[in-house]
Amino acid sequence: MECTEESVDMRMMTPEERAEGQRQTELLFQLNHTLPFSEDYQKLLQELFGDNLGENSMIAPPINGSCVGTMKIGEDVYINSNLLAMARGGVTIEDHAQIAANVQLITNNHDPYDLQVLTCRTILIKAYAWIGAGATVLPGVSIGRHAVVGAGAVVTKDVPDYGVAVGNPAKVIKTLDKQKFER
Repeated sequence: MECTEESVDMRMMTPEERAEGQRQTELLFQLNHTLPFSEDYQKLLQELFGDNLGENSMIAPPINGSCVGTMKIGEDVYINSNLLAMARGGVTIEDHAQIAANVQLITNNHDPYDLQVLTCRTILIKAYAWIGAGATVLPGVSIGRHAVVGAGAVVTKDVPDYGVAVGNPAKVIKTLDKQKFER
């Protein structure tokens, strides 16, 4: 996936940006202390994500990170517990994707010469992808349609459609037979 890198100087945040960050942090706290999947929980998810949360998608608490409310989550997505989403660079999770427990989606990094500057790149997880437990997806990475990321993998490069990637750094070790997937 080709994506541009954006720099964000944290010292230049507007009062509105700071207030939105605080609002999202408070919503995450409330969400993480509410009975999962209850009516109150669903209302908090809706308040956090607005129109960015697709129908029938489920997110198990706890969920943590920054700019989490900007994530775009498709329909019928399941995100298991303990997601860390550093989402300032943008995260899109397409329909029917599965995210296991303890996954980290990291779209930003610090400039090593000025730690107040974040360098941000988008993460894209395509439809029907499966991210295994404890995996980390780093800035600028695309996970392909029907791709699988193994447990504990650290994904530094794109994973193609139907690819299976494992290890640290993750490497594609095989390609799934696309004929075996329902259309």
